[in-house]
Amino acid sequence: MSGKNYDSIMKILLIGDSGVGKSCLLVRFVEDKFSPSFITTIGIDFKIKTVDLNGEKVKLQLWDTAGQERFRTITTAYYRGAMGIILVYDVTDERTFKNIHTWYNTVHEHASDDAQLLLVGNKSDMDARVVSREQGEALAQELGMPFLESSAKDNSNVDEIFFTLAKLIQENTASSQARGGGADSAASGAGINISTSGANGSGSKSSCC
Repeated sequence: MSGKNYDSIMKILLIGDSGVGKSCLLVRFVEDKFSPSFITTIGIDFKIKTVDLNGEKVKLQLWDTAGQERFRTITTAYYRGAMGIILVYDVTDERTFKNIHTWYNTVHEHASDDAQLLLVGNKSDMDARVVSREQGEALAQELGMPFLESSAKDNSNVDEIFFTLAKLIQENTASSQARGGGADSAASGAGINISTSGANGSGSKSSCC
């Protein structure tokens, strides 16, 4: 453990149509910044944030994927090894909501079976909402995953997205270790606190929407 400033690493992927706010959520979480300008992610972007999760220092590797069809073959390679996947839609754009089924099918085609999934309805601060919270909850129930609404602009539920997913991953890992023998730390529902700072991975763009 010498030289390491973390106990474990989690690879987390954000997927969804272009323009739903994936990059904005990531920048808000890692850097606590918001930019209203929209700069499309080209292929893949990568950021790191180390957090304290139930007393364990966890390095989150956060992968921001491009939503456009022409990048789909590039980004699907990153599904392999992802421990958590966040499926994001825009509550003001019904098309992005309907396309979640396509993204869900892509996850099942390319990701590992034990990857933890989370559905997020973003831009909840907007008045021009066309997808209700109830619709989001119903879809999440249908697909068998937790659900949150968020806004990168007003920082609503942004931390909760990443900590909810990280906690699910931690609990899943602990139970897997317990089944295999040798797990000495079961994840509990103890308090979750952000502890350290974030750092850019590629730094290829500023963001977003």
